Amino acid sequence: MTAAGVLPYIQVVLSVLLIVCVLLQQTGASLGGAFGGDNFSAAYHTRRGAEKYLFYITISLGVLFALSAFVALII
Repeated sequence: MTAAGVLPYIQVVLSVLLIVCVLLQQTGASLGGAFGGDNFSAAYHTRRGAEKYLFYITISLGVLFALSAFVALII
């Protein structure tokens, strides 16, 4: 199997993991904050513990997915 044959499977796995990580992240913003409502209590907070590591994993998976998409474009 070549790299071009394995790449779609890698992208599917990365995309599923990325979706799961994004859905696991909790946000304090309510629906009103999406439409410009004032929600200052959830505007800024420090990520701690598992939330911080999940945030870093989400960023890493996003970068890996973007790189795999770029490699698929080149191949």
